[in-house]
Amino acid sequence: MISPTPPLATSRHLGALATVAVAVALAGCAPTPAPTPTPTPTAAFASEEEAFAAAEATYRAYTDALNSVDLSNPDTFEPVFDLTSGDFEAADRQTLSQLHAKDYAFTGQMAVVGFDGISAEAPFEEVEAAVCVDVSGSDVVDPSGNPVTPSDRPDLNQLRVTFIVSDGRMLVDRADRDADVACAG
Repeated sequence: MISPTPPLATSRHLGALATVAVAVALAGCAPTPAPTPTPTPTAAFASEEEAFAAAEATYRAYTDALNSVDLSNPDTFEPVFDLTSGDFEAADRQTLSQLHAKDYAFTGQMAVVGFDGISAEAPFEEVEAAVCVDVSGSDVVDPSGNPVTPSDRPDLNQLRVTFIVSDGRMLVDRADRDADVACAG
């Protein structure tokens, strides 16, 4: 009887299997590459106090930038946008563009009169704070100099503000009126 597989083919087949088995065995003995460590997020600030201080400095700079806006010169808007992000920045862009288009002007100054940190957790990339802004000395006027700000506007804006860290910089990301924010008045 003749074998369906000639002995020479079987030898080749076994030789190939032996070569594969040796290669697999040697691969099992080779050192495995060390796993790439997952980077641990670096805290943006060393402490909650530093995060709150940076947020306060950012909001004060934002208010100063708003106080420096000349609605007739859109180049003066850029410092405001440099301190903001996301939907908050988009809203500022839209508002300032609309006021510019109507040929309105800002008069007076706003002032931050209160800042209290609410929350910040390591790595301190998001901070929430209660901010009080005195707007009583500021107004928006039309080309004739008539105020367009509602007459029932409160003198103090009570705000809950969210800040984020982006590219190593603290930015104003959100601000909502909040009647629960206590402002000295």
